[in-house]
Amino acid sequence: MENEESGRFKALWTSEDFVIGLVALASVVLHLFALRGYGYFRDELYYIACSDHLAFGYVDQPPFSIFLLKGIRLIFGDSLVAIRMLPVLGGAMVIFMTGKLAKELGGRGFGVILAAIAAFAPIGNLFEFNYYSMNFLDHLFWLSCFFLLVRIIKTENPKIWILFGIIAGLGLQNKISILFLLFGMGVGLLFTSQRRQLKYWQFWAGMGITLLLFLPYVIWNAVHGWPTLEFIHNAREYKMSAVSPVGFFIGQLLHQNPATLIVWLAGLGYFFFHREARPYRLFGWLFLSVYVLFTVQEAKAYYLAGGYPILFAGGAILIGHLLERPRLRWLKPVLMAFLLIPTLVLCPMALPVFSTEKMIVYLESVGIQSDSGERHEMGVLPQHYADMHGWEEMAATVAEVYGRLSPEEQSKCFIFLRNYGEAGAIDFFGKAYGLPPAVCGHNNYWLWGPGDPSANVGIIIGDSHDVQESFEDLQSHFEEVVFGATFECRYCMPYEDNLHFFICRGMRSFLEEIWPGQKHFN
Repeated sequence: MENEESGRFKALWTSEDFVIGLVALASVVLHLFALRGYGYFRDELYYIACSDHLAFGYVDQPPFSIFLLKGIRLIFGDSLVAIRMLPVLGGAMVIFMTGKLAKELGGRGFGVILAAIAAFAPIGNLFEFNYYSMNFLDHLFWLSCFFLLVRIIKTENPKIWILFGIIAGLGLQNKISILFLLFGMGVGLLFTSQRRQLKYWQFWAGMGITLLLFLPYVIWNAVHGWPTLEFIHNAREYKMSAVSPVGFFIGQLLHQNPATLIVWLAGLGYFFFHREARPYRLFGWLFLSVYVLFTVQEAKAYYLAGGYPILFAGGAILIGHLLERPRLRWLKPVLMAFLLIPTLVLCPMALPVFSTEKMIVYLESVGIQSDSGERHEMGVLPQHYADMHGWEEMAATVAEVYGRLSPEEQSKCFIFLRNYGEAGAIDFFGKAYGLPPAVCGHNNYWLWGPGDPSANVGIIIGDSHDVQESFEDLQSHFEEVVFGATFECRYCMPYEDNLHFFICRGMRSFLEEIWPGQKHFN
């Protein structure tokens, strides 16, 4: 009996699921060290504001992740730990599911474990799994679609297309990037023997379900004048930096971790050329077609991140087969170390595991320059770290100015900000100071309108870092403009440092009259 129990324990310890579970657990532990980071991220404050205005859509995203965030807040509260634990657990699930995907494709032993380690290694993903956004859910939806496609091909059961349609539709209600997955899948079906799937009514029913689930967001856009299309156009035209094909490829290397190149290139080769992968060739076409599309669109590097788990799975299977040769088995621990060591060394690029000052020293030591991929002046920190600084202090500065108003003026006061990060900070941190809701023309804040129509005293952030320029600009709209305070933030993005707040009285026109011109979608 004792030997039997010992054997079961050994089987558990050495099982593939147990080992990839350990890799996923290691990801959770690593993230816990950085969970609080430097504070709330700019986008998190905006998403919290969105969750206070539930709707069928938002200017810059579908509603799924926002409804989920609302549920988290109702059950667990607004703390950083509460809203960030789900992305952390989601990241662990991505790692575990990638290993299971390799197993579903026919991988065994080392190949399954290598797939999970490769999914652990992407540096860019570490950040996406460490703050709340729709992105960690997007990874899970892509992976779920991959898994179901494998099951459809492997079992030749067209009924699974119905479940695929539900998952893809929910994925579209989270982030429209699933459209690119569907585009790549369509290319893969047409270019391979899997085009036979098109003859099944379940395929078309599944696609119909996808469209039906996506329809509420489409209708919301139509009702509101297609703000998402305007947002996408403006972001490309005025916000995003141009990305060359070489720059996009380099972005893939940096986001995925250069060490994983050997795995995902092997995966691409596996799906296109390996005999055992012939039934799954559509995944090669899927990835390649989406890669080309994003290159042409000059997209950001992380847009393609959801497509890599299938390559990690295929590449790990191929490499696992090669390393089963007796003379090459010694390379297994070497390859694992080759993936894991750079990940741990480079993880501070994406996880705030150091103090701010130590992080600056680290980034300088590894030669990392701040680059957001957007047309902004950069500061001493990369944008994803800079945007975790200063928000609570900004709200305190506004509260100090607000405290100078008489009770009557406070009851008729509005606070006007220039972007959703500033507005989200006032709405979130300002509650403790009794501040009125923020007014802002950026993205969905514009749709929420100018607030109280009777408000006639404004605390307004200047449109320029120059006090006199801001003063003169505001004087053209108000009868009285008084300087309030300057907010300084060394570690913020430069455009969030040296901000001037003014008390403005006697508005020359109603806020509703000028509101259409305040719209700023990007």
